[in-house]
Amino acid sequence: MPLPMIYVDELTRKFGDFTAVDQVSFEVNAGEIVGYLGPNGCGKTTTIRMLLGLLAPTSGSATVMGYDAFSQTEQVRMRAGYMSQKFAIYDDLTVWENLQFYAGVYGITDRARIAETLAHVGLTGHEKALTGDLSVGWRQRLALGIALVHQPKLLFLDEPTSGVDPTARRVFWDLIYDLAAQGVTILVTTHYMDEAEYCHRVGMMRNGKLLAMDTPGVLKQRYIPGEIYEIYAAPLLLGLAALEKTPGVLRTALAGDHLRVILEPGSGTKTIQKTLQAAGVTVSSIQPGEPTLEDVFLALAKS
Repeated sequence: MPLPMIYVDELTRKFGDFTAVDQVSFEVNAGEIVGYLGPNGCGKTTTIRMLLGLLAPTSGSATVMGYDAFSQTEQVRMRAGYMSQKFAIYDDLTVWENLQFYAGVYGITDRARIAETLAHVGLTGHEKALTGDLSVGWRQRLALGIALVHQPKLLFLDEPTSGVDPTARRVFWDLIYDLAAQGVTILVTTHYMDEAEYCHRVGMMRNGKLLAMDTPGVLKQRYIPGEIYEIYAAPLLLGLAALEKTPGVLRTALAGDHLRVILEPGSGTKTIQKTLQAAGVTVSSIQPGEPTLEDVFLALAKS
């Protein structure tokens, strides 16, 4: 049986008394898109830096593409692509010059390979554009091209869509799916819950601990056992306060122009209606809702 592309066993990293990554274990198999989800500062970037040999672990072990992540770091780096949170792009160089420079780091001088990479990330026709003039979304396309120019089979993407608009995020994820279809394995970190829905499997991090890792569907089924309802009512804050004290309500929260409620299995909506009416809240509609990965994360964080 072939080894996983990434194998992590009780990986731990401490900075003095602070534990940034706490006995994390997981696997990433060939061809997967695995999302590493969690708030800023939860240990996602520290994990990736250890897997790339950029940071030594306090304890634990890991292999990347069959190589020891800590004693065979050069083999890993030459075969993996890495797009960091703060990617180093030279603003005073053109798009082509930036990509040509980084290709040279890998010993690549073939102009056709560079042109092919630009086409892959949708930058054909922008070769002469000064990088400093690019929007955030276009700069991130260039950063992805830099990570891909040596045609790696494993790609680490650290918060690749941070700071870009929803349309650019969608385009970027189309690129990620295209890469996966070509056989590239991808570990991507994000704090956007909706982005994690695009992944084959999702790992959820909090305070350095990996709380769970599985497919989005399994995570929702396992950690959201109750019934979800979207409640359109007014005034919202009065309704929120009333439902927070109601027996059978596992969680309630504001969701834009309505309330989102998770009930214990079999509770139904009669209790909700009675509670809101007694509180002087007018209910216009109660509709069944669908579980999200945000629901899963909040449930795990409370456990």
